[in-house]
Amino acid sequence: MASQYPPVPEKSAHSIADAWHRELPGVPVSSIGVVTPLWRLAKLFGDDRRRVLARLGVDTATLDLLSVLRRSGPPYTLTTRELGHRSLVTAGAVSQRVARAESDGLVTRSAPTGRPRTVEVNLTLAGHALVESTVASVLTRESDLLAGLSGEEQARLATLLEKLFTTVADTLDDHRVTHVGEGS
Repeated sequence: MASQYPPVPEKSAHSIADAWHRELPGVPVSSIGVVTPLWRLAKLFGDDRRRVLARLGVDTATLDLLSVLRRSGPPYTLTTRELGHRSLVTAGAVSQRVARAESDGLVTRSAPTGRPRTVEVNLTLAGHALVESTVASVLTRESDLLAGLSGEEQARLATLLEKLFTTVADTLDDHRVTHVGEGS
């Protein structure tokens, strides 16, 4: 018979692990202490980043495009193929992102001499200004969210998370990286 009261949310990964250990003895539950907090943090960080970007009037796809161009260094120009490779998105997605950013004056497109099938995308001054202010806001906010950990703790955690990511990606033979909340 179902309870007439709403379920009490489990507060910690430890309580979830304890409940599964009780209900399914013999099934390994140690991963819950790592995976559950990661899922919860990914949700919180992803939701917060989307709120910051919405407040700034920037969508994640545009920020990704501009960020890849800005991080590429001078002359801040990449081919659409390079953008797709670095962004881990399809050629169609790159084309749509570039078209939107171009209509907003954030990038320009050109065909290099002697390479008619190649399209180069260049970051404009407006694109530079937008990506720099947006990234500064996002990274400042995320730094504030991590303030509960010391610099040493953050460095240790970053090392462990990178090791875990590499191990999981190798095990799954899947090295694609997407933004939280987006498909691959």
